[in-house]
Amino acid sequence: MTDLILRPLADAFMQVGVFVALLVAPFGWARHRWGHRLDDSLQRRRGLAPLVAAALTMPPGCGGAIIVMSAYSRGAVSYGAAIAALVATMGDASWVLLAADPLLTVQLKLVLLVVGASTGYLVDALGIAPRRRVDGAADGVNHVDTGPDPVSCPHERDVAGATVPTLPGVPALPALRLHDLGVLPVLLWVLLGTGATLSVPVTFQVLAPSNLYLVVGVLGTSLAVVFFIRNGCRLADDDEDNTRPGSMSGVLRHGGEEVAFVTVWVAIAYVAWSLVTHVTGFDGSQLPLFGVAGVVVGACIGLIPGCAVQIVFAGIFVAGGMPLSTLMANTVSQDGDALIPLLALEHRSALLATVLTTIPALTVGLCLLVLT
Repeated sequence: MTDLILRPLADAFMQVGVFVALLVAPFGWARHRWGHRLDDSLQRRRGLAPLVAAALTMPPGCGGAIIVMSAYSRGAVSYGAAIAALVATMGDASWVLLAADPLLTVQLKLVLLVVGASTGYLVDALGIAPRRRVDGAADGVNHVDTGPDPVSCPHERDVAGATVPTLPGVPALPALRLHDLGVLPVLLWVLLGTGATLSVPVTFQVLAPSNLYLVVGVLGTSLAVVFFIRNGCRLADDDEDNTRPGSMSGVLRHGGEEVAFVTVWVAIAYVAWSLVTHVTGFDGSQLPLFGVAGVVVGACIGLIPGCAVQIVFAGIFVAGGMPLSTLMANTVSQDGDALIPLLALEHRSALLATVLTTIPALTVGLCLLVLT
């Protein structure tokens, strides 16, 4: 029971959740503090928009891609810029890979940046541009209010719902307020801090995993499940209003939600893979995740909107269940949570995007398969 269930549950928290936590808070703070500069550059330098859009997705998570989708729906950037962001984004699966192998993750992100920007420029050069609602409004046919501009809006809202005034320049980040953070996020961050003191030495093979490592890991995953359920089994990045929290409490709460979301789905992947290997004796080579079939399967799974399935897929790769070519095809094809708001705002563009992103996914995956 320990090796079959408890160990994978502990590893999900200690090997992934803890390291996601060490990254998610500073990334969230930086995204709030300086993210508006890249947002502005999307509209100021339209010729560079595909490159800037792809660069916006380099930080882990889905926030950058969601911002590009909003800009596209307002008519601020071209369809090529939107495709560049969808191709380049790794979504929340990047947290899993970053915790497991930071160097490989950076290398993959550089490849995604080049592939995403190149695909975006190619789409614009070919003149592929589905009709948007804003185009109809410009012709006097229709008018759709897409809400306030997230870049130029003079204020933002924190997680508690209070309006936080900001200046047109660099937004201020209010101080941390624990009573606004909530009990569950505080408990999760305390447990994450405890887990870090145990998991970091184990990861660098300074210490061997102990019973305390197992206990803290299982408790951490259990608390993440509770947090995940209390949050409605969704991630705050699912909507644009929460991609840039307005206070440090908001940054930490959003970070806790992201850690819980990733931990839960990684735990599912780890336990499922443990059951497969222990019960059936499969070592992965019997699954259609290798060779050309694996590349096709990875690209097709990337068509599924949202990050949950993609996190599980990345977890299988970390567990050794698939080659890099299959993961790469999935990574290029997947759109993370960014496709969800685009489906709501511009369904024609979103459906075409799922087809267009599959083409470079298969190309890159097959090239990597041949080269390796």
